[in-house]
Amino acid sequence: MFDLMALARFEQQLKWMALGLGILSTVAIIRDWYPWTMFIGLPFCLIWAYCAWLHNERQLKWINLIFLALYGYGILDYFL
Repeated sequence: MFDLMALARFEQQLKWMALGLGILSTVAIIRDWYPWTMFIGLPFCLIWAYCAWLHNERQLKWINLIFLALYGYGILDYFL
């Protein structure tokens, strides 16, 4: 089983990475770089869901899990 606290010491670096992914995702949307918008958005949501789990932010966690599922569906749909 994966320990959720294993990456806790890297939380600030993960948040900076998420910021970079969020900016890149926005550029991808503006430039219409489909399907890169989904491939960039997936790790963005994954990082924020993990950070929400660290601090027991239930609403943020579930919002990001919903978006993760939607991105996952979109990526599967793209490949199938």
